[in-house]
Amino acid sequence: MEVLQTLAVALGLAALSGYSFYLTVFASGLAIRFDWIQLAPQFDTLSVLGSTTVLVVSGVLFFLEFFVDKVPWVDSIWDAVHTIIRPFGGAFLAVETLGHPNTVFDVLFGIFAGSLTFAAHSVKAGTRLVVNQSPEPYSNIGVSLLEETLVVVALAVLWLSPVTAFGGLLLAFAVAILFLPRVWRAIRVRIWFIIQKLNQPAQPRTREDFPRRLPARFNHVFRKMHGGHYTISWAALCVSGRARQIGRDRFGYLVVTEEERAKVFFLTRSWLRGTARMFEIEEFEVLLEARFLFDELHLAGNGKGQRYTFKFDRGRSILAARIAADLEERAKHAKTTPALAPTRETVPASPDELFHPQPTLPGARPLANDT
Repeated sequence: MEVLQTLAVALGLAALSGYSFYLTVFASGLAIRFDWIQLAPQFDTLSVLGSTTVLVVSGVLFFLEFFVDKVPWVDSIWDAVHTIIRPFGGAFLAVETLGHPNTVFDVLFGIFAGSLTFAAHSVKAGTRLVVNQSPEPYSNIGVSLLEETLVVVALAVLWLSPVTAFGGLLLAFAVAILFLPRVWRAIRVRIWFIIQKLNQPAQPRTREDFPRRLPARFNHVFRKMHGGHYTISWAALCVSGRARQIGRDRFGYLVVTEEERAKVFFLTRSWLRGTARMFEIEEFEVLLEARFLFDELHLAGNGKGQRYTFKFDRGRSILAARIAADLEERAKHAKTTPALAPTRETVPASPDELFHPQPTLPGARPLANDT
């Protein structure tokens, strides 16, 4: 039981450091200094947290973080700076909790604890990037206060009942493993939008021509799955937003052809699984909304759940507006000119690129070849 309690405290401190390393050290140090908790013999090495020097330094840094963490976008810059500090800090606390049994074990356990801290930090940083897209600052303040409250409450549970905290930690770790790929995709996409916005020319463009070519790997996908007989009207790089079965925050291309004017195709690629997918969307209404970092294109069908969003960086606002206008024209054409849909069947891709069977979206059809 003593070993389990020690592991629980070590990993708990590491995980909470991912949200606020300074608050974790400062709150734990105060509890030790004023005897709010009685350290068990195996935690004697943590008594240093109650020293005057550690309390003053961690208190000053937390005081600074308390205010910085509530300012939109400044909090994300702060998180970026602490991408290295928090994992190292979390690993240090975890190793100190164990009391240095041996050097090899310290290194291995430190790597594991630091990874746990980094996972918690990624969730925090990704959440902030999403919240920062809101134009008002109150959501940032609310999320920051919630995170700080979470750290304090979790520390209290950690010291009062380490085994209970260990069970909660295992559950949180399992959830983090499930959602971390999505969080990292969200972080990557938003950093890309920020870079594109910073690189936006001082003089906005008055006109931008439609891009009419797909990169070779996507063109290969489109040719294989579309039958090879098509003329691309335009093919625009974008990022998926809310779209059932497509997934959020995936880079891809919206494509329309001259032959099938009432349909929109979205091509995306999963690098982790080495696969490519294509979706066919039809019968939609079009809406374009300007956000802080991007322009968001909505394609909404008539049925429940038939809503798809695609994001274009602000440097191509003129192109996004032209795309929305072109799609509106195509949607009107579809309503006034009904067409018979040919029978299609799936044709497997070439051996060097394996494609998953295409899911059927509401208001959409999986793409295949003509027979």
